[in-house]
Amino acid sequence: MLAQRQKLAKGTPYETWLHLFHGKQPGPTVMIVAGIHGKEVGSIRAAQRLVKQLRNQELTINRGTLIIVPVANQPAFKKRVRGKPDLNRTFPRSKSRKATQEMSRALFIIMQNYKPAWYLDLHEANGLSSKSKDVLGQTLITNPGNASVPIVRRIIKQMNKIVNRPSHRFHIRLHKLKGSSRTAAAESIHAKAVTVETCWSLKMNTRIQYQMQMVQHFIREAGLM
Repeated sequence: MLAQRQKLAKGTPYETWLHLFHGKQPGPTVMIVAGIHGKEVGSIRAAQRLVKQLRNQELTINRGTLIIVPVANQPAFKKRVRGKPDLNRTFPRSKSRKATQEMSRALFIIMQNYKPAWYLDLHEANGLSSKSKDVLGQTLITNPGNASVPIVRRIIKQMNKIVNRPSHRFHIRLHKLKGSSRTAAAESIHAKAVTVETCWSLKMNTRIQYQMQMVQHFIREAGLM
C-alpha cells in the first residue's frame, strides 16, 4: 500500500491535509470527508484515527484508492463551531453552477479529478433517530434514488447486530440537500454518496467507534479491503 498526502486550499485559512492510500491492485476510489462542520469532533477524530491506522499499517487496503480529508473546515474546527457560512451549503447546486467557497471548491475539484465510486461525509447530530424521526443522530443519509440505498440498508442491518443498546441503533434517511457535498457528489459525479451521522449525546469513544465501524463497512463494500 502506497501512502501520500497533499495540501488542500494551500495558502488560505482553510489549508488542510488530504491523505491518499493506494492499494497494490487496481480498483475503485472511495473518498471520505470529515470536519465540514467544525464542532462535530467525533467524526473528525474517527477520520484522524483511520489515517493513523492506515499510515501505521494497522489497517490496509488491497486495491483501489482511498482519499481521506479529516478536517475540511480548519477555521471552524479550531473554534469548535459549525462554521459561517455553512460549508455544507456551498457546493455546486447544479451542473451549471460552481462551489462558492474556497474549501468547497477545492474538495469539488478532488471529486471531479478522482471521480470516487463512493463518497462518505462524516457528521454528528443531536438526538437519537430510534426515538424520533425528526432528528438525525445515528442515521445514514443518502439521496432518494441513489445507487447506495440498498447497500446502506444492508450495512445498517449489519451494524445494528453489534450495537448493544437499542437506542443507539442506526436508521436510514432519504433526503436531497442542495449545496451539500453529498448531493453534489451524487449528482455531479454519480457517486454512491452517504452522510454518516452519530449522536452528540453519546460518549466520545462510542461515537468514534461507530464512525470507524461504519467507514470500514463501506470500504469493504467498495472492495478496497
